[in-house]
Amino acid sequence: MQLLKTDDATPQLPSLDPAVDPFQLFAGWLREAEDAEVNDANAMALATVGPDGLPDVRMVLLKGFDRDGFVFYTNSESRKGGQLAGNMQAAGALHWKSLRRQVRFRGPVEFATEAEADAYFASRARDSRIGAWASRQSRTLADRSLLEAAVARETDRFDGREVPRPPRWKGYRVRPLYLEFWVDRPFRLHHRLVYRRDGVRDDWQTELLQP
Repeated sequence: MQLLKTDDATPQLPSLDPAVDPFQLFAGWLREAEDAEVNDANAMALATVGPDGLPDVRMVLLKGFDRDGFVFYTNSESRKGGQLAGNMQAAGALHWKSLRRQVRFRGPVEFATEAEADAYFASRARDSRIGAWASRQSRTLADRSLLEAAVARETDRFDGREVPRPPRWKGYRVRPLYLEFWVDRPFRLHHRLVYRRDGVRDDWQTELLQP
């Protein structure tokens, strides 16, 4: 397949100062993406590894970040939850096509606090909270009507009261040891700035990579 691409609209190279904290740099890029992308600027590919050693990847929504890492939420009994239970390491990538930029990271994973998970779960739409109780995520579903019946059952069960967070629904924080900021440049001469550290409490080291 041949991809046709013009470079007429290549944006200016954004400022990439290695002295800037990587999470501060990420925050600025995400704000620009939220203005530029049609939807879901926080959509990220999340890669984990299964017990068979094969990598697995899917899209999730990044729901928070700070200097401790990148946070997402999911059913801990899902496929990715099971993979993380066996190997608490992950990689993530956010690609913003309109900005022609990408950020990717990798590192160990830890659970977000119960308070963080409770707070985020409470912010979700009521139907999404009910869906978290109804879905046995990643299990085989013999018929769609069974899921719809489970949703109806949970809707009745929580009628007139708050929907609490299911114990299996948890937050995960990826604590990066590697963070790369990538900018598309003409003729594949991309710009790549990398932050590395040996441990999550170590200082960052920076370097530029060949495109």
